[in-house]
Amino acid sequence: MMDARQLKFFRLMTLLFLIPGLAGLLISAGISTRYLYQLPRMPVPAEMRMTPRSIEGTVVYETPEEHKRFCAIEHSSTVVFLVGLGLGLVYLRQWGVAYAISAEADDYLEDAS
Repeated sequence: MMDARQLKFFRLMTLLFLIPGLAGLLISAGISTRYLYQLPRMPVPAEMRMTPRSIEGTVVYETPEEHKRFCAIEHSSTVVFLVGLGLGLVYLRQWGVAYAISAEADDYLEDAS
């Protein structure tokens, strides 16, 4: 059983992971949309745009550096978001257990009077 201080810590950690993770996912969606409209649809060897990326069924070509940067943002923000989601589920489970125990204790107090 967790005390109130630990529950507050879990709630804070959940928010500290969920919010940046969600922001990173939104940023990667914005980058993906920008890539869809700005990058060429055919390889351009002179610019080193040889790495294909499929965005909503359209293939665009990017440089290896753009590919690494985009994948890093997308994957790291997904991991951060999933960690926050996991912490949130632990928080909700512990909060539910604490709430159930306190409600059960209140039921016993009402029966005793």
